[in-house]
Amino acid sequence: MVKIVKQKDIIDRKALWAELEDMAGWSGYSSKMQKDVLKLFKEVLASGRTEIKTRFETKKANGIVTFHNYAFLIDQIVRTLYDFTTKYVYAIHTPTKAEQFCVAAVGGYGRSEMAPQSDIDLLFLLPYKQTPKVEQAVEYMLYLLWDLGLKVGHSTRNIDECIKMAKDDLTIQTALLDGRYLWGNQELFEDFQTRFKEKVVAGSGRQFVDAKLDERDERHQRMGDTRYVVEPNLKEGKGGLRDLQTLYWIGKYIYGVERWRELVDHDVITEDDAKAFKKSVNFLFSVRCALHYLTNRPQENLSFDVQGQLAETLGYHDRGNTRGVERFMKHYYLTAKTVGDLTRNLCAVLDEQHKKQQQRFAMLTNFFKRNVDGFGVDSGRLRLDKEDAVVENPLLMFKLFQVAQDHDLDIHPFALKQIRNNLKLIKGKWRKDPEVNQMFMDMLTSEKKPQRVLRLMGEVGLLGQFIPDFARVTAQMQYDMYHTYTVDEHTIKAIGELNHIETGQTKEELPVSCGAISEVLSRRALYMAVLLHDIAKGRGGDHSELGAEVAMTLCPRLGLNIEETETVAWLVKHHLTMSHVAFKRDLEDPNLIKKFCAIIQSPERLRLLLILTVCDIRAVGPDVWNGWKGNLLRVLYARAMEVLTGGEAAAGGVQARVEYKQEAFSETIKGWSQDEIADYVALGNAGYWLSFETEVQVRHAELTKRALNEEGAVHIHVEHDTFNNVSEISIYAADHPGLFSVIAGAMALTNGSIVDAKIATLSNGMALDTFSVQDHSGEAFDSETKIKRLADRIDKALKGEIYPANELEKVTTNTLKSRRDVFTVPPRVLIDNKVSNAFTVIEVNGRDRLGFLYDVTRTLSDLGLQINSSHISTYGERAVDVFYVKDVFGLKVNTESKLDSIKSKLLDTITEENYHQPKKRKKKAG
Repeated sequence: MVKIVKQKDIIDRKALWAELEDMAGWSGYSSKMQKDVLKLFKEVLASGRTEIKTRFETKKANGIVTFHNYAFLIDQIVRTLYDFTTKYVYAIHTPTKAEQFCVAAVGGYGRSEMAPQSDIDLLFLLPYKQTPKVEQAVEYMLYLLWDLGLKVGHSTRNIDECIKMAKDDLTIQTALLDGRYLWGNQELFEDFQTRFKEKVVAGSGRQFVDAKLDERDERHQRMGDTRYVVEPNLKEGKGGLRDLQTLYWIGKYIYGVERWRELVDHDVITEDDAKAFKKSVNFLFSVRCALHYLTNRPQENLSFDVQGQLAETLGYHDRGNTRGVERFMKHYYLTAKTVGDLTRNLCAVLDEQHKKQQQRFAMLTNFFKRNVDGFGVDSGRLRLDKEDAVVENPLLMFKLFQVAQDHDLDIHPFALKQIRNNLKLIKGKWRKDPEVNQMFMDMLTSEKKPQRVLRLMGEVGLLGQFIPDFARVTAQMQYDMYHTYTVDEHTIKAIGELNHIETGQTKEELPVSCGAISEVLSRRALYMAVLLHDIAKGRGGDHSELGAEVAMTLCPRLGLNIEETETVAWLVKHHLTMSHVAFKRDLEDPNLIKKFCAIIQSPERLRLLLILTVCDIRAVGPDVWNGWKGNLLRVLYARAMEVLTGGEAAAGGVQARVEYKQEAFSETIKGWSQDEIADYVALGNAGYWLSFETEVQVRHAELTKRALNEEGAVHIHVEHDTFNNVSEISIYAADHPGLFSVIAGAMALTNGSIVDAKIATLSNGMALDTFSVQDHSGEAFDSETKIKRLADRIDKALKGEIYPANELEKVTTNTLKSRRDVFTVPPRVLIDNKVSNAFTVIEVNGRDRLGFLYDVTRTLSDLGLQINSSHISTYGERAVDVFYVKDVFGLKVNTESKLDSIKSKLLDTITEENYHQPKKRKKKAG
């Protein structure tokens, strides 16, 4: 245990005991004293906590010391309380053997690892069954500890019960393994430990190790199975505290050590491993202490709203283009990676030491695989036969991974460790070696799970050593709510998505991409573009432009020819272009499609860009991709391919498509007379017929017909699109200025998130607006209760019975701060008069919040602008809304003064934190 310095400054047990004895005096304890006793213990606890916190905050104590200081404080309180209870409260002056119980710390408290908000786990250990007097004593102690505000978990058992339950329950077995004597009958506790080792531990080492590793794997799967998430769980996440504890438990169970450092004497770990373990423990303990102090609760998630403050508390400051919070999180990810390395090393040693027990089985399983391409095979894992093999021939580092990929084998941890220890050998000569570069390209473009071998190369450090540009993004977090993973993990996941597309694993979900890749000619360029698309993140400036420059330098080194290199650079430069157009622009605008095709230039590039875009989005996080985004990309791909392969996108082609859509509508709708069909066809302009699918137009027609027989000013039809994961809400109402804004406000009040909107004004003066809506969790807006509430709110808003601005103001005032509030999103308004021949296109960027869309559309309405269509996107904390608008005369906005006014007022709207209604600005004094 860590030495506790100046113990009396934390708690003076002798002084505490003297005060308690003065209270009891000659008359002994009475219930009237309870308040004074409790008050005294509270004062001692509060004083000790303050002292420990001060030491931590003034850097006089690190994480490890702080954890042990807390355990020491609780130890002294429990011991004093035990003495007071058994001497004065329920005096056991001459205890029988049955009354000689003891108190032990178990679990994390047993290891003397206590964070500021940790639970206290106590075991009241009995020799036999519980006696009434012991029961009363235990109950008194527990109630006083609870009254102190401590979170106490407890059990009262005899030794036999402990042994039986430990055999049946791995969690109890592990908690008792951490058992530490606190106070009372010490012989009883020593007897328990002896029997625990004999009855539970002896002969069960392998089963315990397997069970703990299975438990760890299950936990990793539950937490996302990657240590590179941007909001990691400090305790349960991969590479977190629980993984370190698992290593400690395994070492203690197998070798009987109390400190991990002692495993060096058993030749299980090296001195470097012991230092790395202690360093990792201290960092994670320090972060946990700071996190508990910051939140004043047992929080374990490093969520965005605490990362910045933790970085500041722990001394991580901005340096150059790197923010302090990014430096702090990079340290966390590298620590988590170290924990993974230590786990691999320990498991390898355990396997080696248990090999004799499995020698016959190993001989049988390896009989036909004694050697694969010059490497030995040990239990399905490639190994290096010599300790300095890679020193003699650094080429083996790459050869090892290639053989493992080709033969679907794992790599032995000892081999990985040898590579990790000799990474400095990979310098200019080996980076430029044609054979090495060809091996790397073969691994990258292999159909045999390139993501698996790249991830392992990244874990061991070889990938970053071979491609220094990749080392710069290794463990680099993306400080926003959109991305789930660090840059390197996102990149490797994107490679995995590409592999799944090429091998047809996602054929049902991504039929167009899987079809397109079979026609791709530049396969190597595609894989390299996916690897490099985010390679320049974190450098300042446009990472797409900078990444293209990296590609122009790196690709020739890796053996790509001039044409492939230029293709990679183009793809990296434009890797956001397709999603930008698909999600933010009107895909039925022929002028837009022609401009997009002018950038793409060839069907081959279009195929490559589609696949890269899909891989990039799907690798952002588990809930980012959905059918709606897929459909927009498919539509853009089809429109662009039509133009690039000789189709028409000019005005004549538009008219032909309008007539085609009108004919399709006439043939599809059932039960309508020819006159009714002709009347409906006449209601919509060309934009209407090109903007919607035929089945949607049929639903529109049925809605307008139904409205003739319904009362009320608002008529709604809802269709749930499970493939695109949205609800299509069509609203038919009398058109008037600000209708879109009113609907957006009602949506916000009903917790609906608009992801796309198309506005049609029919020739009969009615508006037919169609919204694609999801709830806040990204699912379809399919609650009938919400739909009814939405219709009611729109109706009341149109009648003037409610004002969305006022209602949103009330909701905002009573809503707790969101995690997105910690981010700063610079407000931005872009106005484009070139992308469309008929409309002015306005793009509004700002921090997302409740009512954002309502505020923006209300401002547009106040400016006298008519919204024809909008494209609503949210990227984590960032809202990006695009509107196709005309002025009150139905024309594009062309005057500079009007454009400047639009931009100024929109910026003012989205700059206000909780802006739902115009606010009067105070005049400056003087």
